[in-house]
Amino acid sequence: MIASMGSAGQFPKTGRKGVRQGAALGKTREIWPCKDGFVSFGLRGGPSRARNFEILTPLLQEQNLLTPAWANRDWRNFNAQALDDEELRAIEQPLADYFSRHTMAELYKLAVTSNLMLAPANSAAEILASAQLRARDMFITVDGMDSFPARFFLATDPEGKAVSQSQLQRAPELNQGPLPHWPMKKNDEHRISGTPTHSDFAWAGVKLLEFGSGAAGPIASRYFSEHGATVIKVESRSHPDFLRVMAADSPQGLEGSTLFDALNVGKKSITINLKHPGGKDIALQLIQWADAVLENFAPKAMKSYGLHYTELVREKPDLVMLSTCLNGQSGPHKDYPGFGGQGAALSGFNFLTGWTDREPIGPFGTITDSLAPRFAAASLAAGLLYRRRTGKGVHLDISQVETGVYSLSPWLLEHAINGSSDSRSGNRSKRAVPHGVFPCLGEDRWIAIACWNDADWLNLATILGIDARQYPALENRLAAEDAIEKIISEITRHRNTDDLAQQLQYAGIEAVPVADFEDLLLRDPQLKQRGHFVHLNRSETGESIYERNGFRLDAATSDYRHPSPLLGEHTQDILRHILGLNADQIYALKESGAIE
Repeated sequence: MIASMGSAGQFPKTGRKGVRQGAALGKTREIWPCKDGFVSFGLRGGPSRARNFEILTPLLQEQNLLTPAWANRDWRNFNAQALDDEELRAIEQPLADYFSRHTMAELYKLAVTSNLMLAPANSAAEILASAQLRARDMFITVDGMDSFPARFFLATDPEGKAVSQSQLQRAPELNQGPLPHWPMKKNDEHRISGTPTHSDFAWAGVKLLEFGSGAAGPIASRYFSEHGATVIKVESRSHPDFLRVMAADSPQGLEGSTLFDALNVGKKSITINLKHPGGKDIALQLIQWADAVLENFAPKAMKSYGLHYTELVREKPDLVMLSTCLNGQSGPHKDYPGFGGQGAALSGFNFLTGWTDREPIGPFGTITDSLAPRFAAASLAAGLLYRRRTGKGVHLDISQVETGVYSLSPWLLEHAINGSSDSRSGNRSKRAVPHGVFPCLGEDRWIAIACWNDADWLNLATILGIDARQYPALENRLAAEDAIEKIISEITRHRNTDDLAQQLQYAGIEAVPVADFEDLLLRDPQLKQRGHFVHLNRSETGESIYERNGFRLDAATSDYRHPSPLLGEHTQDILRHILGLNADQIYALKESGAIE
């Protein structure tokens, strides 16, 4: 459910059940054909995207592709969603022509040298040859093969020495006894309204300070807020989180973003001007207060604020800090900017997703935005436990692209060993027939069915009234996939999806309804039984429905105790009760511009 980015819980406010978009994202293309493959490029506006058009406009002009649709446009105020289809197609055409004249390698070289948010839809071969991944030692040699994905994070200690994954993840010895409690300092028991104090939460008492915006960092810290940690999100009024800005035209303004709301439940918000000396001082005091710091800015940002790990660790040697961005903190492409769309392309997910005879489309929700936070949360937990066990701090470096590559290890190894690997195959599998989705009774209702062995196929054929003897073994069924899928579709289109799924499940066959967001929220009995959705009232926007993270711990409570924060909602509370400032000091900070 994480990959849906909270869309099911947002359904009552957005009315969006979910829609298949192919190679588009919204009203415009996301995937574009080029000379030898495909590239990912989002034709979208906003402050973070404006430079894309400033880079592309002279390039189009050089190749005589510049049209009035491009030349006469204010790109800083560009909003694709506000334009009609005819105008959008006029904008897309010269761009499509430009991409078609260049290879993936040429376009990516342009991207990394100019910071254009464009990425190639990499195959296994391109991933294994990546200069960025090789520079960061992503691959190790095993049995003479130098293409084994080795890890999903890099870690260094305060002296800059590497800390291995095994060192961080090592469990305590059986005779070691219980681990000490979280390091507690004098006056560490400050209270903010809503701060969890229940000892039955797994991360109760843990204090996490979060910098950044978007999805990857906030989703990672949301794991901790659900399990009892106090998470303070550092924000800015002058440069608000771009997820907030996405909804600036809504009646609630910056508070109207359903996506920001979904990803930041249970947190506190303080607004600080990090470029102001007084603001930086407040941030440093909060870093001293925190057990861990998480940031998902581009690599240069924290350095520009004077808040990079190498600077902070001088004042706090036991600092646990996690930095997560697209390509990580090192390597020749570390400063290349991008979001999950670029991450999905660079790590192979776009190449693998779609139909054999069509362009790649990529999974919903720009997959690395929702995949990387799982690795980030696990890494941060390991870092906290490492300090708890050793008393030492650690810096954790997570690359979104590398978490995607690590997740696709079997695919990469198949290519490295055999010289070939799978590409797009729709819903089909080489190991199961049928393996796909089939129409059911009603509008856009479907069932997903997979038969992994001959017994499954015999059971399915018996229930659906198909002669199973025609296709007794997997090789027979692989040779007749089209015919089998047609036969099954003609039967299932007259059946109710829920009833058929229940019947097939009872027979031991993998079969589930293809659910939309409304189905998940209102009709899924499993999610309801597990209390997946949490209803909380948010002062500016009314009731919000939040999604939990999909796992439960024995003998430990997990829940959200308050909704996502309004911008700067807890600034006064944090300054007063965490840092112990009085009213005059807070007023002076406000007047100076240190807090916003």
